[in-house]
Amino acid sequence: MALSLAFSPCPNDTFIFHALVHGRVAGAPPVDVTYADVDVTNTAAERGAFDLVKVSYAALPWLLDKYHLLPCGGALGRGCGPLVLTRGDRTDLSGATVAVPGDRTTAYLLFRLWAADRPPARIEVVPFHEIMPGVAAGRYDAGLVIHEARFTYHRHGLTALVDLGEWWEADTGLPIPLGAILARRGVVDPEAAAGWIRESVRQAWADPAASREYVLSHAQEMELDVVDRHIGLYVNEFSADLGDAGFAAVDALLGRAAAAGLVPQTSNSRATAWTS
Repeated sequence: MALSLAFSPCPNDTFIFHALVHGRVAGAPPVDVTYADVDVTNTAAERGAFDLVKVSYAALPWLLDKYHLLPCGGALGRGCGPLVLTRGDRTDLSGATVAVPGDRTTAYLLFRLWAADRPPARIEVVPFHEIMPGVAAGRYDAGLVIHEARFTYHRHGLTALVDLGEWWEADTGLPIPLGAILARRGVVDPEAAAGWIRESVRQAWADPAASREYVLSHAQEMELDVVDRHIGLYVNEFSADLGDAGFAAVDALLGRAAAAGLVPQTSNSRATAWTS
């Protein structure tokens, strides 16, 4: 019986999951894949819609009653944080309308932590692919973006007001926890699932060319150079194992957010995860 698996069509996810999706991981069951933006998977996971699912770390407080956190396969790193983009020379967000990619995304949670002592802005949830064109056209005063937008925002004539990853790393010394992989409790053996995903990552690194056609077919007309830079930045040592620094980053993010009243209090992330 196939397991339902959901992740984004972004190059880092398709690169990581290529071997698993294509039946190349020994002992893994077949998977039925849904490709969806993380704002969609965050909401669907709250309903228990998928057996294995990529979600925002910011959404964990609403999901850990249904899912185990897996210590691999997600997106966490350094130099890869969300950007707040503006048009022109705007230097603050007082009274601004800011387009964000989802109200339970890690990007938006980092933004709320950063903006806590700053003048308030109006927030509008917008599909990710509409944010940069919307800011460039003046529909929004600023936009919160992630992933490949780091490499392409200048093409829209936009300016980075703040790199929230740089802010987070300077403030905490920790990597940025962006996306997590979850396994549904009572349905998926988390130890087995972590093994499948780690083997899929291993195969991706061992033979990057094997996944190239699959990655490009889902890359939304992204240039090859951007695809390669995207994978190089977001698929890293934390993709194979969160390790101490990864778990510390998750706890710091959710602990600070809970203390600020932005998310419910959660247990230590290691207590909610399967770890080898």
